[in-house]
Amino acid sequence: MTTAPVFTIGIEEEYLLVDPVTCALRTAPPALLTDLKDALGEQVSTEFLGCQVEVGTGVCATVADARTDLTHLRRTVARIARTHGLAPIAASCHPWGDWSEQDRTEKPRYDKLDTDLGAVARRMLIGGMHVHVGIADADTRIAVMNRLTPWLPVLLALSASSPFWQGEDTGLASWRVSVFDSMPRTGLPPHMADWAAYAAMTDTLVDLGLIEDASKIWWDLRPSAAFPTLEARICDVSPRIDAALMLAALVQGLARMIWRGLSHDQAIPAPLILAENRWRAQRYGTTKGLIAGNPARIVPMEKLVDDMLTRIAPDLAALGSADDAQRARAVATGGTSAARQRQLFATARARGASERDAFRAVVTSVIEAFAP
Repeated sequence: MTTAPVFTIGIEEEYLLVDPVTCALRTAPPALLTDLKDALGEQVSTEFLGCQVEVGTGVCATVADARTDLTHLRRTVARIARTHGLAPIAASCHPWGDWSEQDRTEKPRYDKLDTDLGAVARRMLIGGMHVHVGIADADTRIAVMNRLTPWLPVLLALSASSPFWQGEDTGLASWRVSVFDSMPRTGLPPHMADWAAYAAMTDTLVDLGLIEDASKIWWDLRPSAAFPTLEARICDVSPRIDAALMLAALVQGLARMIWRGLSHDQAIPAPLILAENRWRAQRYGTTKGLIAGNPARIVPMEKLVDDMLTRIAPDLAALGSADDAQRARAVATGGTSAARQRQLFATARARGASERDAFRAVVTSVIEAFAP
């Protein structure tokens, strides 16, 4: 734990495919998937449902590098989808799409998921964003995971982009989390003593034949099963690339700040407090604040974000990502994608639009925000 990690980053995003005119979900035709593979290779893949695709950047040294790669990915997906009469959206839920009406991707991996999880897997009509941070030493990865966990609700609140589900306003900023929580082995990660403790736990599940490998551990933050990284999985996918890069900068900066302080004792809130904060972020986004401080109190999101940015300022400076991270202030004060979607819907309805046309206005805005 004495060698400084490199703190490289990688970003994965999951998109939904829609008809640009009707804004309804559409299954990707095989020709589209072939064209995407020809253009992007292993950086693009199918998902469980046929109306979903996933992209992943390469290993990036900086957020600026990630911007270049993610911009290329988004533009390429949008361009190729357009040639097939489709458009991608980067919002975690489609406003009225029904999961039971979607085609499933035929693939052995997904066949097994269907067999193992049934309707729980088929219900995953959601898209998320994952941020990988390079930390080569396994014990350091676990130590950083333990201390990064309390920050996850802030990241979730800032990312919220899924207020609607199957034609209804859910009342939540991130309905995606509610859907994903029906999967096993999800939620906040438990506190781990070290890598050996983590490996012993996951090996038990593998040895019992309950999971194939540690990739089936779907916590909000986990050691990657494929790479020497810590993978933050808490965030909704962001319609705008600037918001995605803001979140990546925050994850990278927090990881570096935590690593710098590993030699010092740091109090970690009780699991009940952490779970309550996660729920508040899921429910309210940035509008109601989270539990923090000693004595505990509800702290507004603007102050939480300001405190976070102050604490990680040296790390953002060292990583060259201060400008990207600073956008969190505007989200904390001005609202999330979920809030903007609700406002668009309400404005359209107030102007006399039908409910379906108001939802179409929401999807159209997300389509327009997709490619920088």
